Amino acid sequence: MLKKTMKLKSIVIILTCLTILSFTKQDETKWISIKWVDNIENDFSFKEEWSYPEGVYKNKFGQLSCDGICPPEIDRMKNEEGKIYPDSLKAFYAIVDTTHLFHSITSEAWTYEWAGTDFMTFKKQADNSILGQSACKVSTHSSLIIEIKNDSFRAWIDFNSITELGKQIFPMKEGQIRVDKKLFDKGIIKAEFDLKFVNTLDVEREMYWKGLIYSKIEK
Repeated sequence: MLKKTMKLKSIVIILTCLTILSFTKQDETKWISIKWVDNIENDFSFKEEWSYPEGVYKNKFGQLSCDGICPPEIDRMKNEEGKIYPDSLKAFYAIVDTTHLFHSITSEAWTYEWAGTDFMTFKKQADNSILGQSACKVSTHSSLIIEIKNDSFRAWIDFNSITELGKQIFPMKEGQIRVDKKLFDKGIIKAEFDLKFVNTLDVEREMYWKGLIYSKIEK
């Protein structure tokens, strides 16, 4: 039960920004028609790449270890140099999640406190809309949110700053998204997007987010 709980926590930390989405400013974002296509000619090879959950890395002893976002009970399983004791390896990996997480987004952006992201999850909502959110990490505190409903979409950036700025929502100003219709009907978002946002903190600095997505739709 402990192993299952810790793995769940690890995946949640990686795949969400641990913020409660605001439904105030983004409600001002207009809906834009989706460009449905039969195929998107671009490089989606990123979907074959994977990473370990945040904090998991290979130490100098060739062991998969954890640093940063880790359960405290693993500290006693390592010596002063960080080597996991041989008789603790089984217990260590029962607690620390070393799952291979396949990448689902590649993108470039200018937004606040953003150092890239490799994951974006989509989930079907009770009203049959689909809500997607990119993952945050230690150095990334801005999340791209895309909502799809029927043949339209809207988007906004959910920013949860570590500074006194706190939580901010940046509505989409303009943009487009092309989605593979055949894969969409099979429960997969394969898309190319190019979006611009309203910078409510500095009107002179344009905010944008563009890239490619390949992600399953969770139900």
